Amino acid sequence: MITRRGGTAAVARPTLFGLLEGAARITLVCAPAGSGKTVLLRSWIEETALNERAAWLPIERDEHDVQKFWTGVVEALRGTAPGSQLLRPLEPSPSFDGWAAVERLLEALARLKDRVWLVLNDLHELRADEALRQLELLLLRAPKSLRFVMLTRHDLRLGLHRLRLEGELTEIRARELRFTLEDTRLLIKSSGIDLSDRALALLVERTEGWAAGLRLAALSLARHPDPERFAADFSGSERTVAEYLLAEVLDRQPEHVRRLLLRTSLLERFSGPLADALTGGSSGERILQDLEDSNAFVVSLDTARTWFRYHHLFADLLKLELRRTAGAEIAGLHATAAGWYAAEGYPVEAIRHAQAAGDWKLATQLLADHYFSLQLDGQGATAHELLRRFPPAVVATDPELAALVAAGELERGSLDEAERYVSRAAQNASSVSEDRRGRLQVLLAILRLSLARQRGDLPAVVNESTRLLSAPEEQPHPLAGSDERHALALISLGVAEANIGRHEEAEQHLEQGIALAQRIRRPYLQAYGLAFLAPPAVMQRPHRVAVETAMRAIELARSHGWSEAPVIVPAYLVVGVVRMWQGQWKEADEWLELGSRALRAELDPGQGEVFYLIRGELELMCGRYAEALAALGAGERLSRMLAAARPVSLQTKSAFLLTLLKLGEVERVEEVLVKLTDEERAIGAGQILLPLAALQLARRDAHAASITLKPVLDRTAPVYHNNWLVVGFLLEALARDALGEPSASASALERALDLAEPDGVLSPFLLYPAPELLERHRGRRTAHAFLISAILDRLTQSSMRPARVEPTRLSEPLSESETRVLRYLPTNLSAPEIAAELHVSVHTVKTHLKHLYSKLSVHDRSDAIKAARVLGLLAPGS
Repeated sequence: MITRRGGTAAVARPTLFGLLEGAARITLVCAPAGSGKTVLLRSWIEETALNERAAWLPIERDEHDVQKFWTGVVEALRGTAPGSQLLRPLEPSPSFDGWAAVERLLEALARLKDRVWLVLNDLHELRADEALRQLELLLLRAPKSLRFVMLTRHDLRLGLHRLRLEGELTEIRARELRFTLEDTRLLIKSSGIDLSDRALALLVERTEGWAAGLRLAALSLARHPDPERFAADFSGSERTVAEYLLAEVLDRQPEHVRRLLLRTSLLERFSGPLADALTGGSSGERILQDLEDSNAFVVSLDTARTWFRYHHLFADLLKLELRRTAGAEIAGLHATAAGWYAAEGYPVEAIRHAQAAGDWKLATQLLADHYFSLQLDGQGATAHELLRRFPPAVVATDPELAALVAAGELERGSLDEAERYVSRAAQNASSVSEDRRGRLQVLLAILRLSLARQRGDLPAVVNESTRLLSAPEEQPHPLAGSDERHALALISLGVAEANIGRHEEAEQHLEQGIALAQRIRRPYLQAYGLAFLAPPAVMQRPHRVAVETAMRAIELARSHGWSEAPVIVPAYLVVGVVRMWQGQWKEADEWLELGSRALRAELDPGQGEVFYLIRGELELMCGRYAEALAALGAGERLSRMLAAARPVSLQTKSAFLLTLLKLGEVERVEEVLVKLTDEERAIGAGQILLPLAALQLARRDAHAASITLKPVLDRTAPVYHNNWLVVGFLLEALARDALGEPSASASALERALDLAEPDGVLSPFLLYPAPELLERHRGRRTAHAFLISAILDRLTQSSMRPARVEPTRLSEPLSESETRVLRYLPTNLSAPEIAAELHVSVHTVKTHLKHLYSKLSVHDRSDAIKAARVLGLLAPGS
């Protein structure tokens, strides 16, 4: 039986349809090009009326972009009736995490009741190893209601051997796809040709049932004056057959069709207008639609039949013929295509064709103009791949390219390499045309700011911030350029200013960048700015305002699937630190866990240092002193990666000393205090005076403690945050009470309560409990009776509460390798099998498992899975 789809004839193949109907959960259709894989699946879907339950994803040629692949998977599934109800769009993100995307997809699909098919066409074109490993995980853990059909030219490393042994894999290969005599008869007959049984048998024998060869043969037979003779003379290997048919097809086409076929063969996809631009014609779309209707080598890519591609093998052969007959024209054709794509708003294709044409100037300008847009659109892998295509000699001499290479190195954490390329770009900046020089200067300023911030080089941050804002009047303004670059520059400047304590300037520039990002509809930049606006807010505004700002960033990130993007970490930390100071320790712990999952401490040690400081302070407040020392030690190790000590580094040391005092290690505290450098004392004088005063109180030298605290309390030696000033006044109250000065003690305690009341700060009074002092104070004339009652209630609860079992939580963030091993635990693969799937040694997997169990505070695999699901590290079980 012959069916027609969009004007194209397709042979119904009941045997293969039966295989697909009774297939296991996963079907692999593996055969060479032109074997009829795509036609088979499309025909079967139409035959069985699965259109609303079949998600079809074609993989583009030489696909390296992990995010693009998973976005396509989600969109394809959303195109089905059941999927449209369960799945949300996967928004593009520069910091896309494919593993997290798979977890979210699994979580959503766990509710899938109706059967849905996901068809991955041309899966062999997926070149991203990480995407294949993530797909393997999806195959292993997907619910049974999700059926997979994978079309590929060759076998892939997807761990299918286990599925094969467990009966979950159906395989259809070249042998099953070969056309039979009856299939061939139907195909040839659909072209309006009658061949004898002998001629048909010869055709099947010579082509070995190769679908593309037979379809091309049918096309030639329809125009041949002697079909019987053509079929009898038809012979040779697959390549020979294809080349022969190519000559037959081209020789029999009108000249304008032949010209279109050859000139469009260098395109991955093409439309009628683009074909017209390459040929100088005006009927390209009609010709392409007619070619598709006549079978085999033209495939439409959209339902409107406006975009097309050639069958890959046919395209390769057309390219060979183009090189043979018009090789001198190829560069010009690429240049024409580049211009057309650029004018129509397709920068990626425009850049690729400009590169193919050898027009490195145009390719450079296009990539420089669209680099940040591609990043923000989630096509970072594509941008990097385009950058890698430039010859080293071009990169070495072009400052714009050097700056883009620096940006890529910065993203990977290769700071020395990034600085080298920034220097190279700056040295050659004068070679850039005047109309583009302002854009380059903005990019270099952003890169220098990011370098200085990630290195913790605060003087350099100051210098670069000043440079960005102080361009000479005769030069283009340093913030000139595209809106994305302008918004990124403002936000980068604000982030840098926040790091050096210029909180008012930071807020101003961050708010400007956020407003611009919102206006140009760049939610990622908007979330980035909001997340980094929260820390300056917590330093100088009511905690309520800081939390509101952080929650705006978090909600925006969640709505776009960026909950684990590194740029959101500051927002999690701000909510966590506020809840910590308010005594809401369990909630603070939960927010810090969210932050730990998004943190990339190895790429941003400054951010990692802040995270471990807050984690250590929380452990200190909760009385978990060993855990506090571990976290603060991790922060101190990260601080060594930075260029210079920062206020946060001294705060880490201060919290470390306070923890040691809680453990009674007085001598060790003295040793650390003696070894402090003059630079450290200058940076964090007030912060270091707090543990010194606490040490003196522990030694019952209240007089010395009061003297030590004086510069802290009169703010000549400022502390890291006003909440630590509460601690200072509380220690002063304890010192004055010990000295028998009740009036001075009450005054200091009232001042501590004055500072704590507006933001509901409780933790200082729980860290240094003074119930008798508070009880006496409640009987005096105080404005804070309610706060005192709340503190005393918490102290009473703490004293009456029995020893509790700590909740499951991460003792420290999982590494990327540990996370990958974790995601294989629900599959029940053994350690050797997981090692085989990840292509690592068994010893490596066992080491990761040991670390996993330790960080999750569990002892076996089952508890690890449960704990990971509680923490949201794994999706709920299907």
